[in-house]
Amino acid sequence: MTSTSSIDTTFRAADLGTLAVIAWSGEHVGEEDDMPFLLAYSMGDSPAGPEGAETAVRALLLNNGLTLGTTVHDGSRHPSFPVSLLVEAGQAVVTMPMLNAQCQVPPEWLEAADARGSAYFVFTTRPWPTAPPGQPVAEGELEKFAGAEETLTAAAHCILPIRRIRG
Repeated sequence: MTSTSSIDTTFRAADLGTLAVIAWSGEHVGEEDDMPFLLAYSMGDSPAGPEGAETAVRALLLNNGLTLGTTVHDGSRHPSFPVSLLVEAGQAVVTMPMLNAQCQVPPEWLEAADARGSAYFVFTTRPWPTAPPGQPVAEGELEKFAGAEETLTAAAHCILPIRRIRG
């Protein structure tokens, strides 16, 4: 867990730069069924540069009561949890105060999400400038970035229940 006493929590949306969300499914430690994962990150391309993007993401997360590091926040246990996930028409939409982000999800992600009823969401402060939104990312590149200790320890981790539009 990261201490917040000396961290600037002034959020400036313009400093986020390009925000991307990527979806995949796969093994989760100690579990048989695939887990649907979502990773949100900035490309670090704001006028404030990568450091400004990192500071903006950190402020956004901390201002919403999320910690960085290894704690996993379970959104299903808190009715007023600040992060929500809507899945509809092959899209995952993550919403939190001051932010909405969406991405296309593959069929295997949808299957895992339907089976579990939730997804594992990671929002890292670490910029990833080589993975633009909507562009395919090689599995090895994803594993290298998403599995890196510096990515995971600089991130908020959440289990988000999946919501759907009721018709």
